[in-house]
Amino acid sequence: MEAIENFVSAVNGLVWGPPMLVMILGVGLFLSLGLKLMPVLKLGAGFRLMWKGRSGAESDGEIPPFQALMTALSATVGTGNIAGVATAVFLGGPGALFWMWLTALVGMATKYSEAVLAVRFREVDERGAHVGGPMYYIRNGLGSKWAWLGVLFAIFAAIAGFGIGNTVQANSVADVLNANFGLPHWMTGVILMVLVGMVLIGGIKRIGHVASSLVPLMAISYIFVGLIALAVNADQIPTAFALVFKHAFSPVAAEGGFAGAAVWAAIRFGVARGIFSNEAGLGSAPIAHAAAQTKNPVTQGMVAMLGTFIDTIIVCSITGLVIITSGAWTSGETGAALTSLAFEGGLPGFGNYVVAIALAIFAFTTILGWSFYGERCVEFLFGVKAIVPYRVLWILAIPVGATINLGFIWLLADTLNAMMALPNLIALLFLSPIVFKLTREHFEKEKALGVNN
Repeated sequence: MEAIENFVSAVNGLVWGPPMLVMILGVGLFLSLGLKLMPVLKLGAGFRLMWKGRSGAESDGEIPPFQALMTALSATVGTGNIAGVATAVFLGGPGALFWMWLTALVGMATKYSEAVLAVRFREVDERGAHVGGPMYYIRNGLGSKWAWLGVLFAIFAAIAGFGIGNTVQANSVADVLNANFGLPHWMTGVILMVLVGMVLIGGIKRIGHVASSLVPLMAISYIFVGLIALAVNADQIPTAFALVFKHAFSPVAAEGGFAGAAVWAAIRFGVARGIFSNEAGLGSAPIAHAAAQTKNPVTQGMVAMLGTFIDTIIVCSITGLVIITSGAWTSGETGAALTSLAFEGGLPGFGNYVVAIALAIFAFTTILGWSFYGERCVEFLFGVKAIVPYRVLWILAIPVGATINLGFIWLLADTLNAMMALPNLIALLFLSPIVFKLTREHFEKEKALGVNN
């Protein structure tokens, strides 16, 4: 087992090394420039489209555009926003938050492009459901000679889901509920298994309904409580921003329980945890957006890009700033325990419970969202007959994840995330002319019709 762990650790160091980080940021920057910074400039228009998309007006697709975004957000807003941000700050110092922001700003163009291609190249399966994502836009956009790349993506994503989207989430919930409420790990696993099973029986439509109810509620509540915690330490906010910008480009010395960090650590952990949190470039979110009730790839892309903005620029920033302003980042704690300590410092008596409840709900919806991603991947590989067995395995993995030590699983999930991203980033580069063309035509048509976005 130790040999396997050492091997995966070596692969992890390779796939999350400088070439991968440069590729993720590079592809995002290339797409941002190719789109003439449209994702940032049209942010307001994206929010208006999201609001209009609460009910599907068009027949193509299974769920309204708003529910597609909420399904994608349900998978992205998870432990990465609470434990992941804390880990990034613990390992990379306050400067890691800057690199998370940068990853998100260029990641908006990446997420937009993924969704545009997902809707443009989606198919209708034998059940009449719309299916799409990187495996489909690789096969249908790049041609049959590239189909192997789509197969690789589907294999990595189907397996990675059991890490990033299942066992890691269940384990985080079990740990935090045990620490704060004394709930046994096995009981959390059983409760989660039953709740997830009840939702999955209804497929994407039920996932969409649950996500569109829970995601806005949990995100708004968490942001509200985070703002209160920031208000308590308002005098520390300017110092916190100074630390973020200073240590994005200069080393941070050891202080208290903080071991110190080089600039490379801030970049590596900021980018890696940013991607872990918002999934821009991984290719997971477009699988949900392919099910949207829309005929226009560009408008769905504009809704999709909001996922990265909401996840990282808003939710992760709240977590990171609460940790830095509270001074807890020098405590020596890491992960969810660090975030709990920070919130408890700002909101004594109930801050840690807020983090516990938020993490439990975030993780629950992540398990739902990723189950859908995994199902679509195994359907691509083996057909619709594989969906039910995969769903059963998915549900059974939850109590296992809640009760075992997940150090190795975290490492494996992180590694598979990078291996998912590679085929997707290659496809995005080769298919970028299609994204640019569709975008240009859409806005030229709007201009001709006098539509003002």
